[in-house]
Amino acid sequence: MKVDTMRKIDYYAGVPLCFVLTLWFGLVHVFSPAKRKTPRKVLLIELSEMGSAILVDPAMRKLQQHGAELYFLIFKKNAASLRLLGTVAEKNVFTIREDGLVPLATDTLRFLFWARRQGIDSVIDLELFSRFTALLTGLSGAANRVGFYAFHNEGLYRGELLTHRVAYNAHVHISKTFIALVNALLSKKDEHPYSKTLVSDDEIRLTKAEISATQQDAMRELVNRDYPGYTPNQHRIVLINPNASELLPQRRWMPERYVAVMQKILNNYLDVIILITGAPAERQEAEDLKQQVNNERCVNFAGRLRLAELPVLYSIASLMLTNDSGPGHFSSITDLPTFVIFGPETPKLYGSLGNSTPIYAGLACSPCVSAANHRKTPCTDNVCLQVIEADEVYEKLKSVLDAGS
Repeated sequence: MKVDTMRKIDYYAGVPLCFVLTLWFGLVHVFSPAKRKTPRKVLLIELSEMGSAILVDPAMRKLQQHGAELYFLIFKKNAASLRLLGTVAEKNVFTIREDGLVPLATDTLRFLFWARRQGIDSVIDLELFSRFTALLTGLSGAANRVGFYAFHNEGLYRGELLTHRVAYNAHVHISKTFIALVNALLSKKDEHPYSKTLVSDDEIRLTKAEISATQQDAMRELVNRDYPGYTPNQHRIVLINPNASELLPQRRWMPERYVAVMQKILNNYLDVIILITGAPAERQEAEDLKQQVNNERCVNFAGRLRLAELPVLYSIASLMLTNDSGPGHFSSITDLPTFVIFGPETPKLYGSLGNSTPIYAGLACSPCVSAANHRKTPCTDNVCLQVIEADEVYEKLKSVLDAGS
């Protein structure tokens, strides 16, 4: 289903449904006032962003430290991102198909029954003002319902379905706001708004993926199949991820500039091979870039790996250059130096938690997407990325390439 279609459904169906459910909750609570429960079975909802499965991991581990069993609701196409660290047990992950109205509606109904069978007592809605997830939270049967609430700020109407209303802070990193949601749930007192707590940098440190030497050797064999001349002790691997999700295509740096950077690297570092990465559907785009680079040490590696195998690839690479997208977060569970090109979003809120360097012009109009506009920008001319030149990016990469020479 197209992203704009989902936004329209969220608006035209979500607003009246949230209003009706709010009236129903108000009536029910007159006769049966809500009672807080100690969080033991906690469901987190984050449907649409694969990178958020990494960014929320410190918050999930904090819940586990307080004795909570974790559950997660996510779109089926993004579920693999949860397996990178394995914080949530596979049996506790519920997926919703988003490839059509019928599958979406069917899985939504299945979820409502599933949540009650699991005995979910608490739900944390991680989405930024989505009415769909607000409805799922309200209908989950959970006694504790935590999420972002607009109060007097700009924000999308989501009814009055939360028991713990947290003020969304657009000035701190999203991983800290996720922990603020957890703090609200764990709070022993009522607050208005939640969460009046300090979240330190130490609280958002990520656990690193455990990768064995056997896994690395197997990955080197895969690389050798696509580039038979690859010798681990003679070659360094540079990863290029030129893609971004359809949720925000304005995040894509221009392909010709990726080509220019790759040519500069290959011409100046004869021990480097470049792997262009991406999903299977992006293989043709990667092939087009490879042909433009026109160098045998540039390899189309798109579609070669499952998402769960990416950390192994990252562990044997020297660096990665990527658009602001999932791989920038997936690499953060390794030590890979990663350079992320930002445009309509800001690294102050969505930067990787790993060994990452943001490349960001910081124009007066940036960032142009936020919780208040449903992450939909009117911009069709992403000057914020156009002003980032290939030479500028190459110079940033040189510091790592020279150090490893």
